[in-house]
Amino acid sequence: MQLNNRDIASVWDMVQAIRYIQSFTANLTFEDYLNDIRTISAVERQFEVLGEATRRISDGFRQTHPAINWQHIVGLRNIVIHRYDEVDQDILWRIIHSELVPLLTQLESLLPPLPDQQ
Repeated sequence: MQLNNRDIASVWDMVQAIRYIQSFTANLTFEDYLNDIRTISAVERQFEVLGEATRRISDGFRQTHPAINWQHIVGLRNIVIHRYDEVDQDILWRIIHSELVPLLTQLESLLPPLPDQQ
């Protein structure tokens, strides 16, 4: 399936959100993370962006790429936005360190090459 412009933009936003999360948490221990409300806030915001961009992906595109757990990503966004008082930083930390790298790899493979890479 060919990506439409909205899908391309949404996948790109997802990739950027993951990269930001990774840059915000690089070289931090979990304790450092827990003691830095700015980093926690920035990470949570990027999880919101990640989930919102996922919501914009077309159904057809989602069905073509069932290996990505689209609903899980949107569900996490909903918790961060609507049930912010229930966000478990331990779970976010585990997602950052176990799920984001493979997701980033999957998403990057879906993007068309940049014009200078063709």
